[in-house]
Amino acid sequence: MSSLEKIAGRRAELDELAESLAKQLTEVDAEREELTVAERVLRRLSEQEAEAAGQDAGLPQQVQVAGRSVLKVPHRREVVDASALPGGYRRMLQIVQAAGGPVMVKDVGAELGINVVVPGRLEPPRGKLSKLAVRGRLHRLPNDTFTIRA
Repeated sequence: MSSLEKIAGRRAELDELAESLAKQLTEVDAEREELTVAERVLRRLSEQEAEAAGQDAGLPQQVQVAGRSVLKVPHRREVVDASALPGGYRRMLQIVQAAGGPVMVKDVGAELGINVVVPGRLEPPRGKLSKLAVRGRLHRLPNDTFTIRA
């Protein structure tokens, strides 16, 4: 093997290595960017929690999600009583509690004054009841009814 062939072979090895390293560098840069975004989001959330801690715990809290201000529905373990819930959620909780047993979404909707005959009108209350169930305030039964969690 001549010296030129050795040089050409080594150059090919180095080109492959350079290509592999460039690919790794691209992946590292992408992951660093993701970490920067995650860090920004966590800082923003901690600032919001710090602000919320200074506020009255009995009032519904507003947080930023995707640049929009929304009301926070706290988990039951965070705030035991319903005073921290937004008004509409408290009202739904009262309706389910007053029923004394499993309640269908259309019954809650009717109690709220929603026209339950119109398709799609029950989706917002269904979503709110589901959120209350996920947050531990209601129990969702397999037949899509809700009861108060003991």
